[in-house]
Order: sequence, then structure tokens, then C-alpha cells
Amino acid sequence: MTLRRVVLWRHGETDHNAAGRWQGHLDSALTPTGWNQARFAVPALARFDPEIVVASDLRRAADTATVFAEASGVPLRIDKRLRETNLGRWQGLNLTEVEAEWPGMTEAWQTDATLAPPEGESRVEVAARAKELVTELDEEFTETALLCAHGGLITGLVSQLLGLPLSAWPQFAGIGNCHWSVLIRRPGQTQWRLAVYNAGITG
Repeated sequence: MTLRRVVLWRHGETDHNAAGRWQGHLDSALTPTGWNQARFAVPALARFDPEIVVASDLRRAADTATVFAEASGVPLRIDKRLRETNLGRWQGLNLTEVEAEWPGMTEAWQTDATLAPPEGESRVEVAARAKELVTELDEEFTETALLCAHGGLITGLVSQLLGLPLSAWPQFAGIGNCHWSVLIRRPGQTQWRLAVYNAGITG
């Protein structure tokens, strides 16, 4: 069995997003705007007709995915391999606070997928654990899987599935709250192709 399409959906806005603070593994909650973003996205995502929805176990992603699953009736699974990057000692801080204690390190981290924040994990590590899940889904489903996860994980996983060299990973811009990217395969092929990046509904 081989998936034909993977839709990678970022969670809605959280209280930490609104405050400009980095979350990582912190379990922040959706704001009212975030809940609305999830509801607005349902009709567009339903057109992909997913066979399964899999969400990160962090509640911002699990709650976002639950909105879709309850509206569509598509089965929902929770998998911690879809967690956001562990940002270690940067979690809960804003960019100014991180730069004050680790000058220049955020720029280096953003341009090097192998670099990890202090006591955290790199994008390469994050993408590897997420790819493991995609490989398992590949053996179970044949059409579309909808994965509800996090911005850093999604950009890393897209790069990983496309087989890009590490030097090219930083070229992808971030993913907006409740926006999605779509990877597809041609019939009979195993190579992923990028069809949509950072699409979304506003309202």
C-alpha cells in the first residue's frame, strides 16, 4: 500500500503565538481565534477526503484536529512523533529574550537544520521521527492522510520527504496558523512532490 497524498496542517493560534513566545513542547492552549481558524479550515480540508487524521499529542494540535474529526467523521489518532521541535531552554521565551542570552544563535539555528537549541533537538531529528510515522501510514492507507502538527515539524518534514539536501532546508518559509501544505505522488511512483505550501483560509 502507498499513500497518494499527505496534507500537513498546522494548529490554530495559541496564547503563546499571540504573545510572541516560543512553545516547543510547552502545552499551550488555542485562543478563541485559533478555534475559529480550525472551524473555518474544515470545509477546505474536507475536500481532500482524508482516510485518517493523525495529530500531535500537544493539545493545540489535538484540539485543532478534533474540530475536523468531529465535523467530518474521519477517524482521529494521536501520535507524539508529530510534536513540535523540543526547543529546550528557549521554550517560553520570546526572540528578544533568547537573543539576549544566546546572541546570534537563533540565526545560526534557522540556517542549519542540524543545529539544536540548548537542551533541545534539531530539525533533522524532528523530521526523522515524523517520517517514521508517514512510513507506517504508507503501509496502511492508499489515498490521503491529514497530519495536524506544528510549524517547525512541517517545514522539516516537507524537506525530508522531498529528499532535499540539508543546505536547502532553510529555504522554506514558516507555516501560518491553521495553514497547510500538500505532498503528492504520481501513480506508480514513490517520490513525493510538493503541490501546495502554506495555503489557508482567512476570516
